[in-house]
Amino acid sequence: QVQLVETGGGLVQTGGSLRLSCTGAGRTFSSYAMGWFRQPPGKEREFVAAITWSGGSTYYADSVKGRFTISRDNAKNTVYLQMNSLKPEDTAVYYCARGGWGPEGLFSPDYWGQGTQVTVSS
Repeated sequence: QVQLVETGGGLVQTGGSLRLSCTGAGRTFSSYAMGWFRQPPGKEREFVAAITWSGGSTYYADSVKGRFTISRDNAKNTVYLQMNSLKPEDTAVYYCARGGWGPEGLFSPDYWGQGTQVTVSS
């Protein structure tokens, strides 16, 4: 069973920054791509960012490009999401996910963390 635990959420003002962390259990963490998704209040879950197993390639939703950075430390079984210049519309529950690459090269998750709340006040 894969376990993913997110930390780092909280309340921040517009323009502020937060760094989310997601730590995975198990020796196979470094073999998989990892991603971040979010679910704003009353909306569907949406893709935010993904990173290949080596960290050599990263992918972002247009809405966060230039503001968010995904990275990973395989020695610590951890993936990060650095979020800068936060906006009220970034308010959501953020989930990390392990996965692979599906059709058309889209990140396809197979295991999820429990989520962490990020609230950006205006």
